[in-house]
Amino acid sequence: MPDFALLFLAGIIAGIMNAVAGGGTFISFPALVFTGVPPVIANATSTVAALPGYLAATIGFRRDIAALTDAPLKKLSLWTVVGGAAGSALLLISSNQTFALLVPFLLLLATVVFYWSEPVRHLAARWRSVVVPFGLGTLLPVAIYGGYFNGGLGIILLALFAMWGMSDLHQMNGLKSWLSFALSVIAFAIFAFAGKIVWGPAAIMSAGTIMGGYAGPAISRRIPLRILRLLIAAVGFGMSAIFFWRLIKGV
Repeated sequence: MPDFALLFLAGIIAGIMNAVAGGGTFISFPALVFTGVPPVIANATSTVAALPGYLAATIGFRRDIAALTDAPLKKLSLWTVVGGAAGSALLLISSNQTFALLVPFLLLLATVVFYWSEPVRHLAARWRSVVVPFGLGTLLPVAIYGGYFNGGLGIILLALFAMWGMSDLHQMNGLKSWLSFALSVIAFAIFAFAGKIVWGPAAIMSAGTIMGGYAGPAISRRIPLRILRLLIAAVGFGMSAIFFWRLIKGV
């Protein structure tokens, strides 16, 4: 029962975070590890558990996505799937020991990018004149990262959209939710075929992400993003510290 409650609550919070500003992996991945799931399987399960939450968030942002008249959604979706497949394949050949070594650094990197997301987006926007809008060369590496480690993907996508010249945050969140969903679908297929998903915890967490993902768009319009960003960053830095401690202690 404690594990059930932890995973369900983690799913709700992760779903809200992913829909509003990203960073849901800061909650979902550690929750799975803390309940005894090996790191590689926990990462795969966390990615899969986020899938229904991304779908719910996409539905919540459907009007904003429909307003994206200039974005080639079919091409962007295809490139995201290709990159996500490559990243997921990389995860499958990583041992638990190797991935556990990388996790603290990946979490810290994702948290730093998240916390300074506004400066990152503004800096990225300066490259609009030299970056091809909606280009494969910028999306593919991000999708590969997302397939390998989903942490901070939403923030990196938002920074990428700024480089492409997008400025409407709700449209950017809608596109982020859709592409994250597309990536999670291919990751789900690959991880399921490889037997890297623990279905019980995934189902419990998925139920939570659906609730959180559907509520996220409404919450994003009510809670000041500055306050929410501080809370999520605190979680990210805290989880990074915990995983660094586990690495040092050999846990």
